[in-house]
Amino acid sequence: MTEVAKAGREVSALVPREESDKYELRLQQSVAGFVDGPRAAVEEADRLVEDLVGRVSDAMAQRRRTLRTSWQAADEQADTEQLRLALRDYRELAERLLRL
Repeated sequence: MTEVAKAGREVSALVPREESDKYELRLQQSVAGFVDGPRAAVEEADRLVEDLVGRVSDAMAQRRRTLRTSWQAADEQADTEQLRLALRDYRELAERLLRL
């Protein structure tokens, strides 16, 4: 298995579980606070989504850099199998983006 494939399998979640739990807690707190402060609850939900979009964007950009490095580092020496694996990984990433 290539380093890229290993990295892809290890980073199956865009946001690590610990971070995801923190986002979920923030969302629950926002929803729970709606009765006492509707506007503040919605503002917090907006900030949460903004933070989460940034985090997911950063994770996807890092994944793309890793993919690019896997085949560009080999320059003209990349064999067909390396390129096939890179294309497979790009396809998986694109499909993942389309499911968002």
